[in-house]
Amino acid sequence: MGLLQEMFSYPFLVRAMIGGICISLCASLLGVSLVLKRYSMIGDGLSHVSFGALSIAVAFNWAPLAVSIPVVAAAAVLLLRITGNGKIKSDAAIAMISAGSLAIGIIVTSLTTGMTTDVSSYMFGSILAMSREDMYLSVVLSMVVLGMFVICYNKVFAVTFDESFAKATGVRVSAYNLLIAVLTAITIVLGMRMMGAMLISSLVIFPALTSMRVFKSFLGVVVSSGVVSVVCFFIGLILSYVYSIPAGASVVVVNLAMFGGFSVVQMVKQSR
Repeated sequence: MGLLQEMFSYPFLVRAMIGGICISLCASLLGVSLVLKRYSMIGDGLSHVSFGALSIAVAFNWAPLAVSIPVVAAAAVLLLRITGNGKIKSDAAIAMISAGSLAIGIIVTSLTTGMTTDVSSYMFGSILAMSREDMYLSVVLSMVVLGMFVICYNKVFAVTFDESFAKATGVRVSAYNLLIAVLTAITIVLGMRMMGAMLISSLVIFPALTSMRVFKSFLGVVVSSGVVSVVCFFIGLILSYVYSIPAGASVVVVNLAMFGGFSVVQMVKQSR
């Protein structure tokens, strides 16, 4: 308790804890649908798009979020359109947009500001990057994502597992896919300021894969993913503070350890 009181005496750590927990919750819930629909690497692709947009914003002294959120949302929609027509597979489309955006960001950075503290924090993450505005946006975003899963659970379930059946029952599949893509884009933009473009996709992938080791129902995986993600972020932030290590890397390592623990539980259950 003494350690937590000491941590929470710093305003930037309070912002990081609140914003990070909200972002982790959003990423994990959205990640369940993305992993099951085999779009798990979309987080990595969108984070590179966000890095490119943020690099341009920093270079021209524009508002980072005002530039990156619409750009990344547009990239998410573009990915859906490209993969939806069947001409390019989802993994190839993500790789193409990811590499191109990252290259643009690096070129803009090298020609203008260079590797400044701001650009470096977007690439590798910084616990100091979570501003008050980011925290408020994260809280609002988490409320929207939670509301979508609570109110539209059956429709999200149908869209995730069988789009043809969902269309036959009158569900607007394209609208829900678009909503999930845009919410994922916003989550990635907000989260990469703390986790970095290199690690933010782990918040999308790890909790879902970890939960799938033990739970088999969609509801079980969704609930477990949210809990696992929040717990891992909380522990990771504490370890980051105690051992003075980067918060993003610390959170990822805790997620990796949790995945190993759930895998052991799965093997024990199967051996019985």
